[in-house]
Amino acid sequence: MIIDVFIASTSRFKKFGNTTSPEGAEDLSGKLILENVVAKGHKCRYQLLTDGIEPIRKAVQNSVADGIIICGGTGLTKLDLTLEAVEPLFEKKLPGFGELFRLRSFDEIGTRAILTRASAGVIEGRPVFCIPGSPNAAKLGAEIILAELDHIVEHIRE
Repeated sequence: MIIDVFIASTSRFKKFGNTTSPEGAEDLSGKLILENVVAKGHKCRYQLLTDGIEPIRKAVQNSVADGIIICGGTGLTKLDLTLEAVEPLFEKKLPGFGELFRLRSFDEIGTRAILTRASAGVIEGRPVFCIPGSPNAAKLGAEIILAELDHIVEHIRE
């Protein structure tokens, strides 16, 4: 299975440009996700994106991967638009992903977990996961996603 990993970060994009490796962007979160995806036997591609509805939506719509993970751009600032870009494209939502992510986050950060905007759904027959950009969130998101990814893809393809 091929997974596209998109990192939404205006500050990193301004500094490093359109890089295709986490090392090229000094990106620990992206590196953690890629390591976990590869450890599960999947192939992956990495792309650094600037925040914004159009760049994120375009990356998702142009992807030909079996699944997509978008890390970053889920906060509350004006530039955090990952969910606004992606959720309108969902043909089906996977609300349990965000619920589980917040539950597990609560164990680590307490009530600040209410700020967590993790989300998932199906777009054009592929699962798309949106997770916060911190390294801890990337690690947790990858753990949850990869535990069920094969099962999710199997159901989508039925």
